[in-house]
Amino acid sequence: MLRCFACFFLFIANILNQSVTTPNSDRICGKWMSAEKNLTVLVYKSGNQFKAKIIWFRDDPSLPMDEWRDKNNPDPALRSRKILGMEILRDIKYDADGDSWEDGMIYDAKHGREWNASAYINKEGLLKVKGYWHFKFIGRTMTFHRV
Repeated sequence: MLRCFACFFLFIANILNQSVTTPNSDRICGKWMSAEKNLTVLVYKSGNQFKAKIIWFRDDPSLPMDEWRDKNNPDPALRSRKILGMEILRDIKYDADGDSWEDGMIYDAKHGREWNASAYINKEGLLKVKGYWHFKFIGRTMTFHRV
């Protein structure tokens, strides 16, 4: 009986410890690779918001990653910044009611456009990031798996 009580106590302590050390909102943090396996981003927390930056990508192999620039940016002053290390997701906040991250902005370097953004992690553990223009049904969803 004492052994069962001790096991139960350790089990409950472990659950409580996990919930204290990793808030549900922080599940998005970490490295994620696109389903196409051509992009890896690092999602991190900044205050009560989350951001993501490009840490690896594969495009034209004739040009090293470190040489790619944001040439399609509408702001001429930003066209010389590197793609590698660029922050592409910002200001996204966790919504506990929907178990999702909402009200952010995502930058598309290929087209030099910024879009509204939301994200969620599905039952299979895949990160789904949606870039849209004002209305979620007008947009595109990218899928990422944790690496």
